[in-house]
Amino acid sequence: MSAINNNNFKLTEELLEIAHRQPILNLGTIGHVAHGKSTLVKALSGKVTQQHKAELERNITIKLGYSNAKIFRCGTCPSPQCYQSLYSNAPREPPCKTCGEPMTLVNHVSFLDSPGHQQFITTMLSGTKCMDGAVLLVAANEPCPQPQTKEHIAAIEIMRVPHSIIVQNKIDLVTPAEAENNYKEIKSFISGTLANGAPIIPISAQMSFNTDVLSQYICKKIPIPNRDLSSPAIMNIVRSFDINKPGCQVDNLRGGVIGGTISRGVLKVGDMIEIRPGLVSYNEAEKQFSCRPIKSWVTSLQSEQNQLDKAYPGGLIGVGLNIDPCLSRADRLVGQVLGIPGYLQDIAYQLEIEYFLMRRVIGVEVEDSEKSKMKIEPLVDGELLQLSIETCSVPAKIRKCGQTNTMSVRLKIPICVSIGSQLCISRRIDKNFRIIGTGKVTNYKKVEITE
Repeated sequence: MSAINNNNFKLTEELLEIAHRQPILNLGTIGHVAHGKSTLVKALSGKVTQQHKAELERNITIKLGYSNAKIFRCGTCPSPQCYQSLYSNAPREPPCKTCGEPMTLVNHVSFLDSPGHQQFITTMLSGTKCMDGAVLLVAANEPCPQPQTKEHIAAIEIMRVPHSIIVQNKIDLVTPAEAENNYKEIKSFISGTLANGAPIIPISAQMSFNTDVLSQYICKKIPIPNRDLSSPAIMNIVRSFDINKPGCQVDNLRGGVIGGTISRGVLKVGDMIEIRPGLVSYNEAEKQFSCRPIKSWVTSLQSEQNQLDKAYPGGLIGVGLNIDPCLSRADRLVGQVLGIPGYLQDIAYQLEIEYFLMRRVIGVEVEDSEKSKMKIEPLVDGELLQLSIETCSVPAKIRKCGQTNTMSVRLKIPICVSIGSQLCISRRIDKNFRIIGTGKVTNYKKVEITE
C-alpha cells in the first residue's frame, strides 16, 4: 500500500485495520483565545488536553495538546448525519446511541490543540508541520475576526496546511439574528484566504450540539493525504517525556518517550533509530557546533490507550526508546527528527533563505490612528528573528541581507533541514514574537557529526 485516500467515505480493508488501531489523520484546532478549541476536542474525544500544572491552574493551553477520536457512522438510522465521535480505544462496532445498531468506523483522527494566546504563537507554528487540515474556531458571541483568528489563518497559509473547516462556536449564547450577523462576518473574513469556501458549521462545543455534523464534515471535506509507506521511517517530534515517577528505583526505570507524527515509512517495535541533531556542543574557541545523534531502538509504540506493533503515517504516536529518560524530559527533544539511521536530513547551523515579508503585522489590536505603526520594516543585518521550520522554532541572527529578498542567518542551535524547507519568520514586537513573513531554505552549512 503506497497511498491512502478517504474521499469516498469508505476505507480500504487494509487502511480500515490500521484505523482501528491508530489515527490516520492529523487535524489542528486553531483560533483566538477562549473560542472553545480545547472544549471542542474534549467533546469529540472525551479527553482534556490541558495536562500540565500551569495549564490547569490558568485554564489555558500552553503546550500543544493532543487527543484522538474515532468517528463512526450508523447505516441504519434514517438521518444522513448519523455520525458519532468516540474515544480512541472504542470497540470495533459500538452500538449507535440512537437506534442501537452496530456502527462502522469512518475515520480515526488525532487533534493537535493549539494555544490561542499571542505569546504562544511559535508553539502553534511548530504544530502546523503535523497538520493535514485545520479546524478554525470562531466564537459567535464576539466580533469576527479577533486578533489571533487573523494570525492563525496567516500561519496555516504560510505553513501550507491544505484543508480547513470553520466552526462557529458558542451558538447557544446568541440570538438567531446575532448568529446570522456573525456568520456574515466570518464569510467576509475568510474571503481571499486559504479558508475561502470552507464550510461554516454552527455548534455548541460545551453542549456537544451539532458535533455530529462536524464529524461528518471532517470525513467528507478533509481527505487523507497520500502517504509514503515504502521509504525508511521519519518522524517529527512534537513532545518528549520522562514517564518515571519521582523516587522510582533504578531497577524500575524506563527509557524516554517521544511523541510525534510519522511523515513517511512504517516504524516497528525493535527498529534501530537515530534522533538528530541529538546532543549538541559548542566549541567557543573555534566558534563551531558539533552534534552527536542519539541512537537507540524502539521498545514500544502507543496511540493513546492502544499498544501497537507497527505505526503508520498519520496520527500522533508515542514511541518508547531505550535512552536515558533525562534526555527526553520536559520536551527537550521537541523539534528534532527521529528516523532510520542513514536516511535523516542534514544538520545545519547557517542557512541561506529566500524570503517574503508581509505589509503589516497581523494579530495586534491597535487604534486606527496607530495602524501605520504596524507596517513591517525591512530586515537588517544583525537583527534577531525567530524561525519556525518543520516542528522547530529557533532563534536566528541575520548575518547579511541580500538585495533581492535573500538573507544569510546563523541559528542559535543546529536543526535538521532540507533544501526547499518552508519556514515562518517572526520578529519581536511589543514583547512578543509576531509573524512578519515566510521563506524557504535555498542552501545551508552542515554541522560536524561526532559518534
